[in-house]
Amino acid sequence: MGIPKSIEQTFKVEYKYQLHFTQHLFDKDNSLFNTIFKNYGQGSSVKVLFVVDEGVVRSHQYLLQDIKDYCEKYASQIQYRDVLVIPGGEQVKHSVTSLNQVLQGINDAKICRHSFVVVIGGGALIDMVGYAAAIAHRGVKLLRVPSTVLSQNDSAVGVKNSINHFGKKNFLGTFAPPYAIINDSNLLKTLEKRDWISGIAEAIKVALIKDSTFYREIERTSKKLRDRDMGSMEYLIYKCAELHMQHIAQGGDPFEAGSSRPLDFGHWAAHKLEHMTQYSIRHGEAVAIGMAIDLTYAKLIGLISEETLTSIHDVLLNIGFDLKLPIQADQIEELLMGIEEFREHLGGELTITLISEIGKKHDVHQIDEPLMKEAISQLL
Repeated sequence: MGIPKSIEQTFKVEYKYQLHFTQHLFDKDNSLFNTIFKNYGQGSSVKVLFVVDEGVVRSHQYLLQDIKDYCEKYASQIQYRDVLVIPGGEQVKHSVTSLNQVLQGINDAKICRHSFVVVIGGGALIDMVGYAAAIAHRGVKLLRVPSTVLSQNDSAVGVKNSINHFGKKNFLGTFAPPYAIINDSNLLKTLEKRDWISGIAEAIKVALIKDSTFYREIERTSKKLRDRDMGSMEYLIYKCAELHMQHIAQGGDPFEAGSSRPLDFGHWAAHKLEHMTQYSIRHGEAVAIGMAIDLTYAKLIGLISEETLTSIHDVLLNIGFDLKLPIQADQIEELLMGIEEFREHLGGELTITLISEIGKKHDVHQIDEPLMKEAISQLL
């Protein structure tokens, strides 16, 4: 009897996670945080390791004590193990030093696959801690508490975790959905102006490629957003996060097996600009410039009108973005290398997302280099 030459098996894994909205998460009268662990542990206490962005601790001086007091009150559900305070910002992703610190903390706190790491901070710290949680014991539970506009409306609501390596953004990483995300609007009140504005770029991005009505709302409230109107910002974060999560669930490619990444509109240039400026510009600032480049290119190849281009640029400027490229003319060739690096990151055919009208994406698979150089030159 011959042995078959192959065995084939197909299986599906269902993922479910929730995004919660609240204020003053660790107020002892706010039951949300406890309820999440109560529902998971089904009556038993759950071990929890906290990793907190150093900048958040500086801005919210009572946070660490509030966390301890909260866990003490709800000790029957939450088994507080330790808290690590780590500097945030993109530098936290540049080496394995902070990654190893978190892995050491997971080991020392005896965090297992039925325990939780709770990360409180900006998108870069959440990326790094998420990567640590995903590789420790092949995956411990992760609960994200994002502290910036950009992380609340975009980076923390996705399924990706990463650190930078070989001079490339997000070279090492995993696809690992969090157990839950909690957006606490109170954490936004102490943000610097740059960080408040920066995250709005991701909302403009998703609105331009998916939802013209949402874009018009951003356009209408652009100056209120610039002036830190909390109601306008809360709506922007909610809608942007909703569209992002819908794309993950309904876009057909949540783990990016294909070569199209529409949610990375404007990002080929953004990632390269971050690296070229040694990350002195915020991710959202780079995305705003990256969109301006690709929108200018879209106009040059006849995809959008001059009126549409000017209208979108005006919205970005009204919110407070500086669209002038932070490089010199002799660095254009280096910036263009970002296109090939983007294709390599996708792992297949080059796919750059543009728009053909507000709310409608348009993918292209090749770039007219002279026209792209012209688009870049117009923003120098």
